Amino acid sequence: MGPIIHHKDMMPQFDSLRAKVFNKQNLVRGLLLFSIGLIKKVGVADMFSSSANYGFDTASTLPLVGAWKTSLSYSLQLYFDFSGYTDMGLGSSLMLNINLPINFNSPYKAKNFIEFWQRWHISLTNFITTYLYSPILKYSTKITFRRAMISTYIATFIAGLWHGATLLYISFYLFMATGLVINHIRRKHKHKPMNGIMAAILTFNFVNIFLVFFRAKSYESALKVLRGMAGLTGLGLESFRVDILQYGAIFIFLMVCFFSKNSMELSDIKTPSLKIVMISLCLLITSVIIMIEKNMASEFLYFNF
Repeated sequence: MGPIIHHKDMMPQFDSLRAKVFNKQNLVRGLLLFSIGLIKKVGVADMFSSSANYGFDTASTLPLVGAWKTSLSYSLQLYFDFSGYTDMGLGSSLMLNINLPINFNSPYKAKNFIEFWQRWHISLTNFITTYLYSPILKYSTKITFRRAMISTYIATFIAGLWHGATLLYISFYLFMATGLVINHIRRKHKHKPMNGIMAAILTFNFVNIFLVFFRAKSYESALKVLRGMAGLTGLGLESFRVDILQYGAIFIFLMVCFFSKNSMELSDIKTPSLKIVMISLCLLITSVIIMIEKNMASEFLYFNF
């Protein structure tokens, strides 16, 4: 689940005397980061799980509006679930004076697939690059652009198997590899960059579509959602009026992903203060209340891999 850390980056921290001394700034920053991660999980990610589960697993058909609600709900669920887990890991470690590297850097703000993978699960991307892509490419007698792109496909294919030996996971990663290759070809031929906002919207929409294969339990389920997103099973505008609050929540948290500071930026405080501690405690208490009301918290999505 990450961050995936190399031995040489961790052991010196465990051995450091400085890590064994109480650090007020690390404690307060870590508490804030942990609290943000927990509210992401129980307050945001779990809120979207019911819509995603119904659309993928229960509904027999989905109209246009319902299909987009399903796919966007899962994209938001996955992001806040996984980044929330990472925030909790980084926060709890920081409270113990252990620094872990950032693993998410606002990936839905990415303007192309290359940038997306530089922002999403950063430690896994670095791991794949170091231990899969680079060795595969170096195995070639002569490094060329064509062989570099073939290495990209091979490395992402193996990454798909790492998540699970199913055609759906492999399909998702091969689609993403195709996006990476297209971006590299555009860079090679020095195509004029697209407008930043349009590039981010287009990249997110492709990721959102590809994630249908990542979430679906079968190709039939994936095609059901994609047919609905293409408008082949009707519009379903009546459901929009009924579920207006759910669509409003989707819009709000998409705006959060696109425009707000991420957790690492919010927790980057120079001077600890009582205000920060109180905000952290409020987030923690709110999270606990939500878990008590639900009588449980769902497991993290990446526990499935």
